[in-house]
Amino acid sequence: MPNIKSAVKRVSVIEKKTLRNNMIKSEYKSAVRKFNESVEAGKKEEATVNFTSAVKKIDQACTKGVIKKNTASRKKSNLAKKLNEMK
Repeated sequence: MPNIKSAVKRVSVIEKKTLRNNMIKSEYKSAVRKFNESVEAGKKEEATVNFTSAVKKIDQACTKGVIKKNTASRKKSNLAKKLNEMK
């Protein structure tokens, strides 16, 4: 437990940021999971809709600094590859 006032504040700020990061990470992972499920089911229209939402969530996570730019690019590329193999 920190004794200094500024350290106490930093602990609370870090907790808030951690919750925010986990929320954003969970949203983009859920979007990717929905896309993967629709690809496995073979539903093309649903997969394209889920692809756009997954890409949007990945971009948001990248913008917020939750994941790095190259990681976001790699994930989007892998999703696009799966979608194109499906068609």
